[in-house]
Amino acid sequence: MMSPLIARLLLLVCLALPLYGVEKVRNRGYRKDPDADKCAENDAEKPNCTRHSGEERSANLNKMFGSCMQGPAGNSGREGNPGANGIPGTPGIPGRDGPKGEKGECINEIFEESWRPNYKQCAWNSLNYGIDLGKVADCTFTKLRTDSALRVLFSGSLRLKCKNACCQRWYFTFNGAECAGPLPIESIIYLDQGSPELNSTINIHRTSSVEGLCEGVKAGLVDVAVWVGTCDDYPRGDASTGWNSVSRVIIEELPK
Repeated sequence: MMSPLIARLLLLVCLALPLYGVEKVRNRGYRKDPDADKCAENDAEKPNCTRHSGEERSANLNKMFGSCMQGPAGNSGREGNPGANGIPGTPGIPGRDGPKGEKGECINEIFEESWRPNYKQCAWNSLNYGIDLGKVADCTFTKLRTDSALRVLFSGSLRLKCKNACCQRWYFTFNGAECAGPLPIESIIYLDQGSPELNSTINIHRTSSVEGLCEGVKAGLVDVAVWVGTCDDYPRGDASTGWNSVSRVIIEELPK
């Protein structure tokens, strides 16, 4: 027969062993902080003394056994609204001077006023100039611009007499030279068969004109003259200019 004392001990062992196994499984993997129990209530100020509250202990347990596995990343969110403009930055340091450029062409710009009429008329009453070679009349004119043209006109009576065929020409000169821009300004009279006598009744005076445009005349004072001369390869006759009538020279400056 087993004594009552031994029976009680066996009963306690049977009850304690399951509880011990459960606690051992629960604490598996958890290593107790060796310094956790070093401090008592009166040892808080000792060096190497660490006290853990109940909340800290629960947090540590949740880190070790309460964490979950991270799931897959979610879809990206939509873009947010644009932010407001920032404050303007401070001006930068001025850059250094660039290399010197190539020498350009010189262009003179001319700022001209609006065109104003510029003309002149010289007139003679009964000029009656009977020379065959030489200057008949002249008229000075002030040309304002170099890049303009001169329009000239001579109007008066002209006549030519000769025994046989003859030819005379009336032409303009500018400062002593005929126009070269583009060609001379002239008018001619030609007789194919003259009169047997110079004093015959065939003596016709007709009002005629010599007119044209001349370019290339420089600005300034211009001497415009009317001359009478011979035609090339033809003999001269008896010429007359401005008989018994008014003769005139008109000069006008025109823009090109």
